[in-house]
Amino acid sequence: MSANALYTDLSGYYDLMCVDIDYQAQSHCIRRLHQIFGNGGNTHLDLACGTGPHVRHFIDFGYQSRGLDINQPMLDIAASRCPEADFILQDMSSFEVDEPLDLITCFLYSIHYNGGITKLQECIAHVYHALKPGGTFCFNVVAKDKINNALFVRHSATQDDDLFSFRSSWYYSGEGEMQSLKLSIEKTNATETQIWHDEHPMVAFSFADLIALLQPYFEVHMFEHDYNKIIPWDQQSGNAIVTCVKL
Repeated sequence: MSANALYTDLSGYYDLMCVDIDYQAQSHCIRRLHQIFGNGGNTHLDLACGTGPHVRHFIDFGYQSRGLDINQPMLDIAASRCPEADFILQDMSSFEVDEPLDLITCFLYSIHYNGGITKLQECIAHVYHALKPGGTFCFNVVAKDKINNALFVRHSATQDDDLFSFRSSWYYSGEGEMQSLKLSIEKTNATETQIWHDEHPMVAFSFADLIALLQPYFEVHMFEHDYNKIIPWDQQSGNAIVTCVKL
């Protein structure tokens, strides 16, 4: 099952799958980075916005915020959550905007959904052209050479009479430009159990690779993957928050 098919099938449960995510802390952290590095503007686009929780927070912060995703059922939910925002059905590697923006974000490692280095390069170029002078691009990433294939994250949640169990993990073979995000979702109630499995390819890169791709377009700042503190990347961690300022 493709990633888009999986998320379409489970779009009604996506927020439940992400119940442990602190969207407010993530949004506030990126807002602070934008205040520090940005151009003072308030127009915002969230790439791979899903059901729109980050867009909701940025609207509440006073931004003119909108979202972009390739999954229409997700965008339908986002539009209900944020009726004052526009949501765009486009691919982040080839998107276009009517007017340049001050801030573009991409949360939840979604930058890795670009299908290979070429697509990632195209995404970076489109972000650059979509930003105003001094505009900011913020996203989070995992380094392929730091992935531990044995690690995974699991949590459970209930909705009505159903128990959901969610499990996710990264996998990198040790070579090449692709890694996998493995997802396992189990829905159980008194009468049946439904199980979804997915392992779909995502672009893989080292942080050195990523910085080399970004530097022709941006001034690049790397921070520790901690949304409660703004701390420079320690050169060792395998996860980071990246803040890019348009040159």
